[in-house]
Amino acid sequence: MNLEFSEEMVMLQDSMLKFLQNEYDFETRQSLSRTGIGYSEENWQNFAEMGLLGIPFEEDFGGFGFGQTGLIVVMEAIGKGLVVEPYLASVVLGGLLIQRAGSADQKEAILPALIAGELKLAFAYVERQSRYNLTDVEFTAEKKADQYCLSGSKSVVFNAETADKIIVSARTSGDNFTQQGISLFIVDKDTAGLTSRDYETVDGLRASELSFDNVMVEQSALVGELDNAFSDIEYVIDAAAAATCAEGVGVVTELRDKTVEYLKTRKQFDQPIGNFQVLQHRCVDMFMTEEQMRSLSYLAAIKVTEGDGVERTKSVSAAKVYLGDARSIVGEQAAQLHGGIGVTDELDVAHYVKRLAMINALFGDRDYHLQRFSQV
Repeated sequence: MNLEFSEEMVMLQDSMLKFLQNEYDFETRQSLSRTGIGYSEENWQNFAEMGLLGIPFEEDFGGFGFGQTGLIVVMEAIGKGLVVEPYLASVVLGGLLIQRAGSADQKEAILPALIAGELKLAFAYVERQSRYNLTDVEFTAEKKADQYCLSGSKSVVFNAETADKIIVSARTSGDNFTQQGISLFIVDKDTAGLTSRDYETVDGLRASELSFDNVMVEQSALVGELDNAFSDIEYVIDAAAAATCAEGVGVVTELRDKTVEYLKTRKQFDQPIGNFQVLQHRCVDMFMTEEQMRSLSYLAAIKVTEGDGVERTKSVSAAKVYLGDARSIVGEQAAQLHGGIGVTDELDVAHYVKRLAMINALFGDRDYHLQRFSQV
C-alpha cells in the first residue's frame, strides 16, 4: 500500500515539525504540563494559525477537508513532540462528533470557532463501570416539558477543565447495555449543576471526573437523533483510536531514534555499546515494529474514511493490537537499553514510554481489540 500525502499536507507536516523542533523542546513540554492549565494557549493559537485545527473538517466550515488521512500527519507529529495541547480531545473527539452528528446550526456555531482556536470541546462518554463498553450508559437524560434534565457522572474526560462545551452521552430510553436509547447532548461548561474534579494523568495530560446534578438543557442541545447516537459514537471512537495509532507511530519513531543515538554514545569496555551485535539486533526489531505499525496505522485511517463498518472495525482493532505489541517491543526495550536512567523522570524516554502505555489503554487496550477483531 502506498499512501502519498498531498503537497498541502506535506507543508503542514513540515511546519509543525519545525515548530516542535524550534519551540517545543522537552523542558518546555514538562514546564507546560506541570503548571497552570497543563498546556499553552499561545501554542493553541499557533496551531490555529498554521491550520492544524482545521485538518479533518469540511471546507464549508473553514477546514481543509483532509479527513482521517490528514489526521495522520498531525497526530504523528504530536507523538514525536509529546504535545500536551488538547488536540485529540477537542479536534478529533469533539470536533468529529459535531461534524458527523450535529445539526446544520450546531456545525455553523461550533466548527468555525473551533478551527479558529476560539472554542474548545470535550467528549464525556466513559463511566466508572463501563470500561470499554460504549453501550454501558447509566447517565440519564429525562425529558421535562421543553427541556432535558441530565443526571449522572462521567469519568476520565480529557480537556474538560478548559473546554467551553462538553458533549455528553446519555440514556434516554431502553435498558442498560442496549445500543438503542443512547443520545448525545452538548452542555456549556458553566451550566448550573455541572461540577468537575480535575487531575493530571500519568502521561502529563489533564482529565476530569464530571458530575451532573439535574443539569437542564434546551431541546436544541440534542446532537443528532434522539435514541440513535450509538453508531455516531462508535464511529468517532474508532476514528480517535486510529488517530492515536498514528500518534503512537510518532512516539515509537522517537523512542527508536533516541535509543540508537544513545547506543552510539554510551561506552563500555572502551567502545560504544552499539557495536555489540545483540543490541543491534534489538534495534532492528524496533525498526521493523515501527514500519509495520506505520502501515497498519495508515490502513486504519483509510478504512475509517472509506471502508464499511466491518472493514473499519477490523482495521482499527488490528492497528490497536499491534500498537500493544509495539509498547512491549519498542517501549520496554528503549527503557532497558538506556539502563537505570531510562525510567527516571528527568529523561524524556521515560515520558515517551508512559505516553505509549496510555495510548495502548485509550479506546480499548490490546486484549480488548484482539477479542473485538476475532468477533467481527
